[in-house]
Amino acid sequence: VQLVESGGGLVQPGGSLRLSCASSGFTFSHYTMNWFRQAPGKERELVASISLSGAWQNYEDSVKGRFTISRDNAKNTVYLQMNGLKPEDTAVYYCFAPDVTARGLWGQGTQVTVSS
Repeated sequence: VQLVESGGGLVQPGGSLRLSCASSGFTFSHYTMNWFRQAPGKERELVASISLSGAWQNYEDSVKGRFTISRDNAKNTVYLQMNGLKPEDTAVYYCFAPDVTARGLWGQGTQVTVSS
């Protein structure tokens, strides 16, 4: 079982990135999926969550209106579309499936750097 993130990089303030998290080894459509991020010197924080079907999403206040979480159950992939990026969005972004294993399942992370 694994999660593999991609799509991070360096972007200027106001720019956009789309993160992807590809899953394997479990029935993706049976699990809620989440995106977390961790900035240097800070604790890991929940950014967005999405329900099994994708009908329900929830966002951390600072990203509401700028980030969109979505999923494609046919491709076993969850996405995070990030628009209007700010320097404070700089972090390593992780996808997380809380119920796949006893401790949940984390990806390896992808770095997002917002800087001019």
